[in-house]
Amino acid sequence: MTTALERPRSGKIIGGVCAALAARFGVPKFLVRLGFVIFGVVGVGELVYIALWIMIPKAPA
Repeated sequence: MTTALERPRSGKIIGGVCAALAARFGVPKFLVRLGFVIFGVVGVGELVYIALWIMIPKAPA
C-alpha cells in the first residue's frame, strides 16, 4: 500500500478517484470502478464519488 491517498494525473478516466483508491489499497482499478458502477445502480455511488473527488487532493505535478 502507498502511504498517501491522492488522485493521479495519469491513468484516470473522470476524476481519478477510482485510480487513487486502487493505488492506495493495492487492488485493480477495474474492480474499484466496477464497485462504483454497482453502487451507482443502487443510488449512492454517484454521491460517494463526488464527495471523494472533492476530498482527495490531486497529486503534485
